[in-house]
Amino acid sequence: MRVLTLNVNGLRAAVRKGFYEWLAGQDADFVCLQEIKARPEQLSEAELPPADYSAFYEPGERKGHSGVALFSRAEPDEVIHGFGSAEFDREGRYIEARFGDVSIASLYVPAGTSGEVRLAAKLRFMDEFAAHLARLAASGRHCILCGDWNIAHKAIDLKNAKANEKNSGFLPEERAWLDRVFGPIGLVDAFRRVNPEPGQYSWWSQRHPTTRDRNIGWRLDYQIVTPGIGDCAVGASIPREPRFSDHAPVVIDYR
Repeated sequence: MRVLTLNVNGLRAAVRKGFYEWLAGQDADFVCLQEIKARPEQLSEAELPPADYSAFYEPGERKGHSGVALFSRAEPDEVIHGFGSAEFDREGRYIEARFGDVSIASLYVPAGTSGEVRLAAKLRFMDEFAAHLARLAASGRHCILCGDWNIAHKAIDLKNAKANEKNSGFLPEERAWLDRVFGPIGLVDAFRRVNPEPGQYSWWSQRHPTTRDRNIGWRLDYQIVTPGIGDCAVGASIPREPRFSDHAPVVIDYR
């Protein structure tokens, strides 16, 4: 089973850059997208996913912002829109498809880089979402939670760790939150389960056009899974080319 996640930074823009042509060669069973920035009714026929996928969308209320989507080759038993947050569900940050006792979810954690107000919102989101993660972990379901988590967990997960210790995305409280996700809550970083190598990044700043070429990046995109699923991960990659957005896809194969 192959699961692919990508922050497309605009689904229609990614499609114009050849995303669907590339996707056709990936043999992915599930595709989780973030920051789609579009509502389903805005998509032209050419912007709809390949015919072998069923598509489910959770757009944000604010036009042109946020939104997540999930493409699946199998028909789910149930699709859950949002995770029960009065504040954040309106922003289109979570969609979950259930197949028996297996859940696949697409998640977009808020960024906290545009000032104190947004950082405070991100921290509120993290508090609420941790409770959701704990409920999922305790439910006995097998879960794959894909998306842009907007946090680099350890120094290995970004190029310039020391210089970014006071920047959102690598703040001590954000990293401690992931420690909690992987510790007491008991979930697993599936990518690191099979790929311990440094230099594995999924996002590069567009402020400097050569950062991607020089691989000065951050690993912000994850597939975070329940332990039984983690034990089934057999291969993981982050293909840096071709380029569909400022993020790269994270592709993981499971037995």
